Amino acid sequence: MNRKSYLIILLALLVLALATAPSRIIKISYLEGKRSGNLRYGPWIYESSKPDGIIGTVGDLEIRARKAVLEAPEGKSMQEAEGERKATFEGGVTVLRGRLTAKGPSLTYSERTGLGVLSGPAKMHQEPAKEGQDPVDVESQQMSFNVDTDISTSIGNVKLTNGNQQGFADSVYYEEERGLAVFTMKKGRVKLVRKRENGDLIIYAPEVRSLTKTKKLIATGGVELVDGDLVTRGDALYYDDETGEAIVIGKPARSSNEKEGFKISGGTLLHNVKKHRVQVYRKGFKMPLEEFKKVASED
Repeated sequence: MNRKSYLIILLALLVLALATAPSRIIKISYLEGKRSGNLRYGPWIYESSKPDGIIGTVGDLEIRARKAVLEAPEGKSMQEAEGERKATFEGGVTVLRGRLTAKGPSLTYSERTGLGVLSGPAKMHQEPAKEGQDPVDVESQQMSFNVDTDISTSIGNVKLTNGNQQGFADSVYYEEERGLAVFTMKKGRVKLVRKRENGDLIIYAPEVRSLTKTKKLIATGGVELVDGDLVTRGDALYYDDETGEAIVIGKPARSSNEKEGFKISGGTLLHNVKKHRVQVYRKGFKMPLEEFKKVASED
């Protein structure tokens, strides 16, 4: 292939990428309100008497508030600064995307990054995709929404509730349509709790990845599974809520019930939380990391 042909193909791919990339340019409209400010250079100030009278739309994200301010970088007109502007929504904000609704005091959106950052205390609710599935509810100090993807990230004292399961972490990365939640901690361990009538099931680990639709998860970095008086520890575990079975791997993995004087160890243990029983797992097992892989590039 000669240089000219290569450049033509490269240009065509660039044009295609730009054509298919979701726009980060925000559009703001108002109901029973007004817009003020310098027409050319801004900032443009939108105000409404209705709590959700100001509506910002960008990609598949809709932002509603009582007031919004759209600003351009200094020295640039609002028109020539498209793609570099910042929008601030305040007076109580509602974010809508698909089955998801989030609320918080204020939100700042950057056209440069494509991120809308909702200040807290913030709450998010996602209706289930199918009948019989559980909704997802998140509480945190801050939430960010990426308009290029369906990914939201919650930071600061995060609590995620999905049916009878709750997760507590410093940060939760969430793929909204797929239902993948990744819980992480800067220090300490993630705590995942499954509510039960006969005592909660608790999993501790530095990182937990949960598929909220199928109720499967993996925990890595050194794990502890507390099933009443029966405690199993290892390097990592895979848990399927439908079967109630946790497969724990370690060097070795260990389980004990000090109250009953029970101890067992092995390279791989099978812990059945429905029967409160642990045994050596004698089949070959490989942690299904690919099933829990993020779509984001850092994975």
